Amino acid sequence: MSKSKQFLAHEDAETLALNALRFLADDPARLGRFLALTGIGPDELRDSAGEPHLLAAVLDHFLRDESLLLVFSAEQRTAPELIALAHRKLTGEP
Repeated sequence: MSKSKQFLAHEDAETLALNALRFLADDPARLGRFLALTGIGPDELRDSAGEPHLLAAVLDHFLRDESLLLVFSAEQRTAPELIALAHRKLTGEP
C-alpha cells in the first residue's frame, strides 16, 4: 500500500484495519491479548468486525504496542505511520 502520509481514503483505512484484524486472528495469543486488553468479547468481535468503531479499536491496539505495530507493518510492507493515519481516518480525528 503506497499511499502518501498526507492522504488516505476511508476505504483504504478500513482495508488496512481489516488486514490488522486478520493479522490478530491468525495468532490465538495475539487475538487473546487484544480481547483481554480491550474488553471486547468474541461475539462482539464477530458481530462488529466491519464497523468503524471496532476497526479503530484494532488500529489503536497496534498503536499502543510498538513491537506488534512494527511486525504488522513489515508484513504489510507499509510504513507504521500509515497505521496512525488510518486510525485518525476511522475515528474522524483531524
